[in-house]
Amino acid sequence: MAKPEKLAENLYLIDDFDLSLENRTGTYVLTEEKLTLIETSASPSIPYILEGLSQLHLTPEEVEYIIVTHIHLDHAGGSGLLLTHCPNAKIIVHPKGARHLSDPSRLIAGAKTVYGDKFDGLFNPILPVPEDRIMTKEHEEELEIGSNCTLKFFHSPGHANHHFSIFHPALNGMFTGDTAGVSYPQLKENGVEMYLPSTSPNQFDPGKMLESIAMYEKMEIDFIFFGHYGKSSNPDEVYRQIKDWLKIFINAGEISVSGGGSIDQQTKTAQAMLEEKIKSVLNGKGIPSDHPVYEILSVDLAVCSMGLIDYLQKAN
Repeated sequence: MAKPEKLAENLYLIDDFDLSLENRTGTYVLTEEKLTLIETSASPSIPYILEGLSQLHLTPEEVEYIIVTHIHLDHAGGSGLLLTHCPNAKIIVHPKGARHLSDPSRLIAGAKTVYGDKFDGLFNPILPVPEDRIMTKEHEEELEIGSNCTLKFFHSPGHANHHFSIFHPALNGMFTGDTAGVSYPQLKENGVEMYLPSTSPNQFDPGKMLESIAMYEKMEIDFIFFGHYGKSSNPDEVYRQIKDWLKIFINAGEISVSGGGSIDQQTKTAQAMLEEKIKSVLNGKGIPSDHPVYEILSVDLAVCSMGLIDYLQKAN
């Protein structure tokens, strides 16, 4: 595995190899006085996190806080397993997500609906988190992890109602989970920045997503640290692309719903429309049709299309 990437002073990124894909999902390591991790990914990623800590000459016993931006399994599914290696750590989660960490049965059922027979290989084991090891943070609450580092939490729905973002004042950066979309660093070596909204089921709400992005804009942050994947030092471009693509995503969903058929058919129609549009845009930027990014895009757009149809069905 690659060595953890240093993003800033006391900030590193471990590649979690979620879905066995490189630069897909990462865990941020804040090497302050109180060692803090942000995101765990799913349980198959835990060995990568432990190895990354080892490469940074850190031990799991030193970890004091593990923060998850929201409770979707690709961000928090490994939290219970990681805690078995980190005996002194507590999990910090949005208040609406806490009960699902202590009893993940509904999370498991929902993910099985989406991933079917692939579920076990992607996510198992999912261990409950003991209630006495869970902390919650309300909107604008803080957490001091060092003499010069006090994190601040901001509730940021849109991707999910149980979602918060974490502001790092010393860096003037925000860990946005999935609220500010997904970054595709695979394209950066081709000189292309691409950011797409994450519209997965079942709490996607475009209005709330835009409100959360407006909050980021008002704060005039310098960096966005994505759940998927890495850092952007160009927040204005992130916001612009997310807003533009959100319109395109919703339109694809509306066309698919208006065409009738089963929900599965509508979902596949929306996915095909979005894949065609994105491929057209990327081809126009010189990205060949066999570029590795399309493997990740296919996974993302399948789930995003489910969320779009789910949202529009509820809206109707």
